[in-house]
Amino acid sequence: MMKKLFFIIGAPGSGKTTDAELIAAQNPDTISHFSTGDLLREEVARETELGKTINSFVSNGNLCPVDVVLNTVMSALTNANNDVIIIDGFPRSLEQMEGFTALLNAQDVVKLVSVIEVEVSEEVARERVLGRARGEDDKEEIFNNRMKVYTEPLEVIQNFYHDKNILKKIDGRGSIEVIVSEMEQFIKSKI
Repeated sequence: MMKKLFFIIGAPGSGKTTDAELIAAQNPDTISHFSTGDLLREEVARETELGKTINSFVSNGNLCPVDVVLNTVMSALTNANNDVIIIDGFPRSLEQMEGFTALLNAQDVVKLVSVIEVEVSEEVARERVLGRARGEDDKEEIFNNRMKVYTEPLEVIQNFYHDKNILKKIDGRGSIEVIVSEMEQFIKSKI
């Protein structure tokens, strides 16, 4: 049986990781959740060859090359215990999206069912990430940079998945219960 994959994308502060974690926690026998950052860290901790490669980049503060990230994600998917998998914060770039699409097309273990975008305005995202720590420019600067990194490739990513008819947008302004419930119902309707 093919594994069914869902990507959750959203701005920093959109709550995408929390949403995914809660859905997986509520469905432990059917749904697995991975965060790409965690996958990379686990690979490093396991001291595999791939882990050593990852560490050589990360320990110097560099981003991992796309193929390394893709191989890490793909190996997690293939080895996941459950048939339904949620990955949050991926793809983050055009390169990741195209590379992953090529990997998916070359195998028949995993099928990308949907890309769920948790939509929040930049104001809401800023508020959530920075909270009330208003005077700290560095935090503001980091947030602005993360926001820029997220929004720059966003339109192309949206269009790509929209054209494949698998983009689903969810309003991220509501309470976490409402958002999680909508997302969970959507995922279950697709499996």
